Amino acid sequence: MTDTAGSGGIDRLGFAPGNVVQEFGWSEDVDDDVRADLEELVGGELVDEDYDDVTDGVIVWWREDDGDLTDTLVDVQTVLDDGGLIWVFTPKPGRPGHVGHNTIQEAATTAGLHATSTFSLASDWSATRLGTRGRGR
Repeated sequence: MTDTAGSGGIDRLGFAPGNVVQEFGWSEDVDDDVRADLEELVGGELVDEDYDDVTDGVIVWWREDDGDLTDTLVDVQTVLDDGGLIWVFTPKPGRPGHVGHNTIQEAATTAGLHATSTFSLASDWSATRLGTRGRGR
């Protein structure tokens, strides 16, 4: 088991029991312990990319060769409830598929979001939280 629960990694994501969390970018390389810890926290399975009802949050497993992150970030917002959480999980530096923070920030900005924090989620994965840009009033 990874240290996600012990280090507070899963708790730091901000999800709560009963939340519906949609998962994008699943592949054989994802951290199954992170997924299991998150499912235990919310009390149910993660829903897949085809889910078309409102969600409380989204996790995106993203690697260097996965295509256009901006397009994915636009897509994930379509069923996200107001105030819903968006997290991008990327391989850490030195791991295959690593994505630099500048790439995440650029894609987020183009999609109307911004990166607010990044932390080590598991031995091979970092988590970056994306938030909506505040609107001037």
